[in-house]
Amino acid sequence: MPRKRPGRVRTKNTNRREALRLSRMAPEDFNVRPGETKSIACPDCCTWRRIMGDTVLKIREHCISDKVADGEKYASCPGSDQLVVIDIDVRRWQARQDRLLRDAMPQENRRAAQQFHKPLPAPATPVSRIKAEITLETARQSYLAHRKGCTRCVGGQHCTDGGVLARRYVLALQEEPARREAREEQERQERHTARKQTAPAVRKAQWAKHGGKAVETANNRCAGRIPGSLSEFRGPQLPLAPKDVEAYERRQAELGKQYAQRKPATTSAA
Repeated sequence: MPRKRPGRVRTKNTNRREALRLSRMAPEDFNVRPGETKSIACPDCCTWRRIMGDTVLKIREHCISDKVADGEKYASCPGSDQLVVIDIDVRRWQARQDRLLRDAMPQENRRAAQQFHKPLPAPATPVSRIKAEITLETARQSYLAHRKGCTRCVGGQHCTDGGVLARRYVLALQEEPARREAREEQERQERHTARKQTAPAVRKAQWAKHGGKAVETANNRCAGRIPGSLSEFRGPQLPLAPKDVEAYERRQAELGKQYAQRKPATTSAA
């Protein structure tokens, strides 16, 4: 595309008026957007005219009437060659004008400054590529569902996805004993933890049920330490001889006879 050049000022003449400052004009009476042709509403004829020049800005010379082609006499507008001074913040002015344009635009014609396009949903992932917790039942159901709907999986033949599902089912079968043992161990640990947590509560309930005056009465009924005991921690001294010596010796003799009768039978069997 050819480069768009700014309009040249072909004369150094001016209308000898004070320079027109944009800060004293209504913001909607001029256009100084970057990249667009600068224009302004002439303060004399109230028509939009081009601002010429690059460094020295002037309103382009124009006629006071637009009917010269119809035969009217050309009469130059007093606002021609009027000096213009841009003494405003162009970015702030542009932001304000954009906001006013959006507010004035009908609601059905408004658009966001930045368009957000909703992305198309991605295709569903095949069952064979879904990474989820694999159990024996889920692997079996996935394999059977694929076999039922796939025309390429016939007899012992499998397609690519069918082969993946079949290997996953076989692997789940092999891992099922270890998984069951781990599940049972986890359940045992949970029961043990539950018992440990409930034990203090059970003891507290038992003490509340059997405690109080009943425990105090039973404690007062306890007999004193038996004389001759070693200490209060080891208890009384135990007897070393039997109470009935004759009965003890008779019993030992009978046991000896029984052992003697069993010994020859064991030797003959060997």
